[in-house]
Amino acid sequence: MNTNVLNKLKILAESAKYDVSCASSGVSRSYKKGGIGDTSGWGICHSFTEDGRCISLLKIMLTNNCIYDCAYCINRRSNDLPRATFSVNELVNLTIEFYRRNYIEGLFLSSGVVRNPDYTMERLVKVIKDLRSIHRFNGYIHMKSIPGASQELVKEAGFYADRLSVNIEIPNEKSLQQLAPEKDFKSILEPMQYIQQGVLQSAEERKKYRYAPRFAPAGQSTQMIIGATTDTDKDILQLSSAFYQKPTMKRVYYSGYIPVNEYDKRLPMLKQPPLIRENRLYQADWLLRFYSFKVDEIVNDTFPDLDLEIDPKLSWALRHPEYFPIDINRADYEMLLRVPGIGIKSAKLIIVSRRHGNLGTYQLKKIGIIMKKAQYFITCRELPPKTIHEMSPNFIKNLFISKPKSNPRNLQLNIPFDSAE
Repeated sequence: MNTNVLNKLKILAESAKYDVSCASSGVSRSYKKGGIGDTSGWGICHSFTEDGRCISLLKIMLTNNCIYDCAYCINRRSNDLPRATFSVNELVNLTIEFYRRNYIEGLFLSSGVVRNPDYTMERLVKVIKDLRSIHRFNGYIHMKSIPGASQELVKEAGFYADRLSVNIEIPNEKSLQQLAPEKDFKSILEPMQYIQQGVLQSAEERKKYRYAPRFAPAGQSTQMIIGATTDTDKDILQLSSAFYQKPTMKRVYYSGYIPVNEYDKRLPMLKQPPLIRENRLYQADWLLRFYSFKVDEIVNDTFPDLDLEIDPKLSWALRHPEYFPIDINRADYEMLLRVPGIGIKSAKLIIVSRRHGNLGTYQLKKIGIIMKKAQYFITCRELPPKTIHEMSPNFIKNLFISKPKSNPRNLQLNIPFDSAE
């Protein structure tokens, strides 16, 4: 490999590592004669197809130069760090050479903003267009759309990329103005709307014409930084819920704030990223997407933040003992999903299995229920009547709390938002 390209690769791969929204789920693009690559091949690391197989992506930036000076970003223009920029041909050839050597099976492409959003977006589109049309690359491509880019460029990108995404980063516009005063929600939300329009229009066209081109078949995703502002989990989950009301939003990613710019006084001084909070938000997000929970059931004005000591579903169950215990042989599917220790697959198996007879402890364990949690919230054929009402919610909670070695919240913020800085 050319030494110059190798040096650029080292710099730009390092700059791209803070973006977590690169899962490659939700699309199936098969091999085509005369082309190279597909989205169904076996891979080696990092990302996953919709059926759970692990694949590898080249996660790279076109450039880490940027006209913006966002407080939370390592690539902000005021940072003194090595800078590099790939030419379109360099990045295209690098992707193809990595694929031919079986290093990767797809591309995750992002970029800092240079000159203006349209100029940067045009170069990103040129990369994926050349991969598809010149090299006939049929592997997975996830491209970050640039906030503020024109509708025409976003639309063109959608016909070459499998997934497009726009990172909202900060869940509150006031906080965004504090940490990234050159950005606003309008420039972020508009490309999201363009992507949604393109996906829906493509779906309608394919109903009429079977071979009409597909637009971003894997939909779109976004990412929020967690812990850089004083926003509560309620604020974050309400925004996520609003995104999920849009038919094309597939995933919201939560990235624990990493203090890469410790000298900036607008940012909290954390010893480590708030990874436990990030994990709880992913669990709550799962409840919103697959378990029919509403945001105000998980967090509300009384409990604006998730309990970091126990998972959100167990926390909800302990706050609502009036719903329990439920009879495992009579409860409907929706109520089974709300029992701690019972997942989607287990709930479906319970519904099917109990048609052939009453279920007991042995059968529930075979189905895969986590009885350590579920036993306090259910009754069945042989289960002893030691439920949440015989054992107080606080007592049950203490059974599942492991003593942390340090403060798990690590989220004590000291952000002088009223500062002139």
